[in-house]
Formats: sequence, structure tokens, C-alpha cells
Amino acid sequence: MKKTFLTVLLLLPLLAMAQSKSPQDLVKYVNPMIGTAKMGHTYPGATVPFGMVQLSPDTDTIPYAVDGKYNKDVYKYCAGYQYDDPTIVGFSHTHFSGTGHSDLGDFLLMPTTGELQLNPGTEDRPESGYRSVFSHQNEFAEPGYYKVQLDDHNITAELTATNRVGMHQYTFPKTEEAHVILDLMHGIYNYDGKNVWTFVRVENDTLVTGYRQTNGWARTRTVYFAMSFSKPIKSYGNKDFSEPQVYKGFWRKFDQTKDFPEFAGTKLRAYFNFDVQAGEQLQVKFALSPVSTEGALANMQAEVPGWDFEQVKQQSQALWNQELNKIQVKALRSDDLVNFYTAMYHTFLGPTTYMDVDGKYRGLDQNIHQANGFTNYTTFSLWDTYRALHPFFNIVQPKRNADMVKSMLAHYDQSVHKMLPVWSHHANENWCMIGYHSVPVIADAVMKGNADFDVERALEACVTTARTRYYDGLGYYMDMGYVPEDKSGSSVSKTLEYAYDDWCIAQMAKKLDKQEIYKEFMQRAQNYKNVYDARTGYMRPKLSDGTWKQEFDPLDTHGQGFIEGNSWNYSLYVPHDPAQMISMMGGKQRFVQHLDSLFTMELPDKYFANTEDISREGIIGNYVHGNEPSHHVAYLYNWTDAPWKTQERVRMILKAMYKPTVDGLGGNDDCGQMSAWYIFSALGFYPVAPGSEQYAIGSPAVKEASINLENGKTFTIRTKNQSDRNVYVQRMELNGKPLNRSFLTHSELANGGELTFYMGAKPNRKQVSMP
Repeated sequence: MKKTFLTVLLLLPLLAMAQSKSPQDLVKYVNPMIGTAKMGHTYPGATVPFGMVQLSPDTDTIPYAVDGKYNKDVYKYCAGYQYDDPTIVGFSHTHFSGTGHSDLGDFLLMPTTGELQLNPGTEDRPESGYRSVFSHQNEFAEPGYYKVQLDDHNITAELTATNRVGMHQYTFPKTEEAHVILDLMHGIYNYDGKNVWTFVRVENDTLVTGYRQTNGWARTRTVYFAMSFSKPIKSYGNKDFSEPQVYKGFWRKFDQTKDFPEFAGTKLRAYFNFDVQAGEQLQVKFALSPVSTEGALANMQAEVPGWDFEQVKQQSQALWNQELNKIQVKALRSDDLVNFYTAMYHTFLGPTTYMDVDGKYRGLDQNIHQANGFTNYTTFSLWDTYRALHPFFNIVQPKRNADMVKSMLAHYDQSVHKMLPVWSHHANENWCMIGYHSVPVIADAVMKGNADFDVERALEACVTTARTRYYDGLGYYMDMGYVPEDKSGSSVSKTLEYAYDDWCIAQMAKKLDKQEIYKEFMQRAQNYKNVYDARTGYMRPKLSDGTWKQEFDPLDTHGQGFIEGNSWNYSLYVPHDPAQMISMMGGKQRFVQHLDSLFTMELPDKYFANTEDISREGIIGNYVHGNEPSHHVAYLYNWTDAPWKTQERVRMILKAMYKPTVDGLGGNDDCGQMSAWYIFSALGFYPVAPGSEQYAIGSPAVKEASINLENGKTFTIRTKNQSDRNVYVQRMELNGKPLNRSFLTHSELANGGELTFYMGAKPNRKQVSMP
């Protein structure tokens, strides 16, 4: 009975694919190596869509701090992997994709041969430890599968995964000494003291369980595991690298370092020895749980009951094909297909599942909760993803996005602050970045009719969050209409982003006929005007006495009242009221000239030399595509008399910032936001203001695209006369009728139909601008 149920469960993705519209093998167009070089911060390893396990190689052990000071080199390792590195340290089971800060890297496994070594060694002397040299010629990555040759040990390592289980397959050479290292000290953004405690039990000759607790970006994070080997362990042991303790209790009566079935400490590395023959494959199943080792073991038994590595790989890739087939694209060239489907792959890496197969998960209050009727998710990089990723999900992943909102509301219920997530992961709020950008995610779902949740409760959560006076200058904002720079840094960015979030609350309130809330937050949404300096033409930091901060440089990113951006770019951040912003800045004609200069001016290196998130690769003029606050900017021409310039700029950005190469991303992918921008823009439209039903029209880069919606309908985008030169929209037709406006609505898209773009090499200067 159980076997039959599991078989049906595993076949469901395949059946769903079979019922979709002419499913294609799209996995072949995805290259997980894109973004693994320079600042893309992606990882190449094995995972499934929105999977809890991200099993991937880590290429170094750079510490977060050296001599008590921040080590700038660690920034390259946000995803644990850097393409230019010559060695692999091992394969850990949790990773972020594309972030600008980091954590995780839990439970690193490394197969080795020869003399046992329990130190990772160094890049310049890999032979001094268990790490191994490798070559990209012997490395292969595709969705759900990773393979590499570990040259120093002559071992072929292969990885695949289900939602909660990573599966390893190691092919050993002839050796009398075969080991698997379990490094419980390893982590990403590591430092002394990050490991609070680790505990391991050798349950029998093939099963090991335990947990790890860390204090990092998430300050109280506990992960449980169950590890099963495909053959019996010959012998095992561990070494504790921590400082000797004065008090050792009565455990001192045992030699816990060899063949002792339980051990614990803050700095442990364990090893497991095996007898292997030449060419023998040792497999390891490694399951995670946020709840317990019992939960991890249940996850393993449910998702990978057997030892068929190839079957697990095929099931993983079937899941990927199911998701990738939600948009079927015809492009000008194969490279465009690689860019498009790799972008889709990156958007579906997170948020990540955070619950066991029985629905239990650890909550923000560190208690165990039950997810009833929804999947609980984590990894909410909301300052990034509210802009395009969650709006993209409202088109192609509405059920999942609604569950993500339910997860945010569960966070709110468990929060002692009664606040929605700001940047949360693994049952922790890490408070990274600014704003309260759960709000636009929720508002966008409500306004687009994807609110499979209690909307009254959701509005209450948004309002309560926005009234939390002690949060990040919010009390000043509520009282004064702006955040004063001398009271709270990054004040202009906070003021602008609060104002937009407040507008989102107002839209929900209006839809729910909550007039008092609507009036309150529409008034707050106008606060962006309070930090606009008409004399300079820029948003500018204001002090608590009402005067402007002196020594103002609109190109500088430091000490000017902005976070991860400068005034030049952030002054264009009024996504909810572009028409008023343009009027405030001198009208349409002057604004077009201003916007033109953003893309064409030369930004001296000194303005981003000390900024980790902004590099030359992510900049066009002074337009910073490698960071999120500018992502809507190219679409602002739609509110002027020159919508054709949006079309020109978008096609330029697509070509300049996205390439099918390891360094093909112009900045951090930021949990899929950069990739979501690509998908929207390649399709020909973009959500300038999530929380609105409107998408601003751009210039499609595809020849044709069919969006297979969850409601069973299909929305098809067709282009006529598409080419690299024909970037300008001459006219559009929606369902065979002229579309004489510069926007598309979500209702039109969700109802299915066909949007046809007629393209040309010259601008259509008579196009209608946004209202």
C-alpha cells in the first residue's frame, strides 16, 4: 500500500506535465553555472523547485573576519562557490541564491582517499587538507544534477536532490582507505562562535542523525539531519577543534573520538571509513528537518525510500520541466533560450520550503507549528523580490505565492513585534535592508485576485506593521512626514520606500472599503515629496530641524541618506506616482532629458570603488542595473511623450546585463529578482508598481511565448518582424483588436488570449503614454 502511494506521489509531476500543452524538454536550456563567477552569487548544485535542500559544492573556507575585522574577500562567497577557484572543499546542503549577504552552508560532506585528514587545508596548499583540486572540464551542472571529478582523490562525485533530501553518489578508485568527512564546523560567512552546538548520534552501521545550531545572520537557527549510507560503516570517529573546557563532566570516562556512538561540541569534524572496490559507488542520503531528527528521517523515507540515484535525478528533472513549461518560448537564437530558461530556473530556487512532509515547522517563536492547508516557505529577501519576483509568481505560481503570503502571516502571528517579515529565513528575522516590503507582496496578490487567504487579516497585519513606531525611523516618519538623517541613517531611501509601501496599503484598504485606512495611508504615500529638493532637482536627506543636510553629492553612495544607491537613481523611486514625480521634476520634456543623461553619463570609479553590491559590470552610464532600486527606471519613459525610449533602453539592458556565461549576470541575482526582471522584459512588459493591476509595456525580445496559466488558460505573446534591429513597437493588438495604450492589465493576461507586437527599426513617436 505504502509503495503504491509513493509511486503515485512521484509520478504526479510527470502526469501534470503530460496534461500540459505539448510539454518540452526545457532542462537542456538551463545552465546553472551562469552567475557563479564574479558577483552573480549563484550556486551550481542540485535542488528542486523551491526545495528545502540546496546541495552544492563550496570552493573555499574564507572567514567572515580576520583579526577581528570584516574580511572583504568573504563577499565573493555568498553562495559558497566561486567559478575561478581551483579547489572544492566539499558539498554542503543549504545555500542562498544570488544574495548580497549570507549564512547557511550546513553539513558539508567530502569523500576522500588515502591518509585521513580532518582539516580542509588551503587553496594554495590543498594537499594539506581534505579539499581537492578540480577542473571545469570535468564538472557538469544541470537542474537537479551536479557532477565533478575530485582530482586529488580520484573520486567522481555526483549530486541530486528531492525537496528535503540531498543524494550523493561517490565513485571511488581502488583504495584501502576510503573516507567520508562530515564537517560540522563548516559554514558560509563563518567565524569563531558561529557554531553554537552540534550533536551527532551513530544510530547503527548505516544511519547517523544529529543537529546543528548556529548564531549568524539568523541568530538562533537549528537544523536537524538524518544521514544514511548505502553500505555499512567500517569505523568512524571525530575530532573536537574547540578550546579545552575546564569542566568535562563524566563523559570524560569515555574515549569519544573513535567508534563512540554519540558526540557533541561546538567545533566537530567527523569521519566515516568504508571498504570499497575499484569503481564502487557509495551513496549517501542526507535529509534535513527544521523540527527534529525524527522529522528528517521521515522526510527521507517519504521522498527517497530506495537507492536508485538515477531515478531521483529523473524525478528532480521532471519537476523542473513541469515548472519551466509554464512559459514556452521561441527565440531568435539558442543563447536567448539559455538566458530565458536559466532566468526561470533562478526564479524558482526560492523562497524555499520550510516544513517536514507532515507539515510541521519551526516558527519565529522557536516553537513547533503545523501548517494546515498550505506549504510554509522561508528565505524572504523582500527588499529585492517584491519588485518583480512575486509579481511574476502571481502570473505563473499563484498557488505558491498565496502560500508564501500565508507564511508571512504566520510569521506575523508568531512575531513578538507583530510585524510582517522584513528579511527572514529559517525561523528567524534578520532585519536586513529597509522598508516593510511584505506589504507590496500581499497587496499585489490582493489586487490581482490571487488572495487565497484572509484579506481582512492580511490588511490588519500590514497596517500594524506600518505603525510600529520603534522600527527603523518609522516613528519620525509618521510624525514628521519623513525620516530625518540625523536620527536614522539611509533616511531618504526609507522615506521613499515607506511611502510606496503605504500606497500599497491604501490600495488594499480601498478594495476592502476601509475608508479611514485608505485616507491615512494615501496621505502617507505622499511623503516622498518631503525629501525632494526642488533647488537641486534631487531627493535629498533632511535633518530633524527641517533643513537639508549639507555637503550633498547626488552621485555618492555613502553618507548621503541612501542605501545601496545614490540620489541620482533613488530620486526616480516613486513607482506609485510617476506622473506626479515627473511633473515635480520639471515636466515630461525635461524629465526625458534627465533620464537620457542617466544612461549616457560617465560615472567615475570613485563612486562605487568601496561598494560591494555595485560593480562596473552592473552599470550603464549611471544607471545601476546590478542593484534593485533602478529596476523600474527604464520603463518611466512610458509616462512621457517618448515611450519608444523605454523600448530602446530595455533591449539594450537585456543584451548588456544578461549573457549565457559564468559571469553573465550584471549583479547579485538576489533570490531571483534580477532574473525576474529579465523574464518580464523579454516578454515585453513589467510591473513598475506591484499593488497595481497594470504592467508597463516595453519591447519583447522573444519571437513568441505561451504562458500556461494555472487556471487552464494560455496567454500568448507574438511578435511580427522581430530582430535585433527591430526593437521599437509599431503597434499592438490584444485578441485581434488594437491596443492603443502603454500598459497591459493583469486581468487581460489572466483571462488568456493573445498579445501581438508589430516591431520595426524606427521609433513610433505617436505612441500613447501612460495616463
